[in-house]
Amino acid sequence: MVETNSFPIINLDSLAPTPFPEGHGPKGATAERFGPLIARIGPMIGARHLGCLLTVLPSGKAAFPFHNHRVNEEMFLILEGTGRLRLGADNHPLRPGDIVSCPPGDVSTAHQIINDGEVDLRYLSFSTMMSPDIVDYPDSGKIGFSHVGSGMRMITRPGATVDYWADE
Repeated sequence: MVETNSFPIINLDSLAPTPFPEGHGPKGATAERFGPLIARIGPMIGARHLGCLLTVLPSGKAAFPFHNHRVNEEMFLILEGTGRLRLGADNHPLRPGDIVSCPPGDVSTAHQIINDGEVDLRYLSFSTMMSPDIVDYPDSGKIGFSHVGSGMRMITRPGATVDYWADE
């Protein structure tokens, strides 16, 4: 790491991606389908409005559930390996050098990266960090609400509501 104007320069080779912290990753049978190792780069280099992750995805695994953001945009740059991008109703092959943007929207912008190759798939994810964000999960019918600054996150299903005046 080299300091430049108080913002560090990080070389990807110096990063050691790790699984989700205990209690925050997939559990049970779900853990067989998902298995990203991640390194959060944005905070390391002083990014304030952009997120950046290095993701290492083992063969046969998906990084995250199929989802779309209603507020934030994501962009992916494939560094090594091959895989597949589910984007809306379509599937697209991925290989080193590919770059793709997933803008905010509805199910037509829902996306998921899957390593269907033989070796680890390594890629960079960039995202805006606008908050709050709303995230739809079309495969499971869930919806998530998150606020970056507070760490608050809630996952629910449409129709599972609590009346505004309940228990007041």
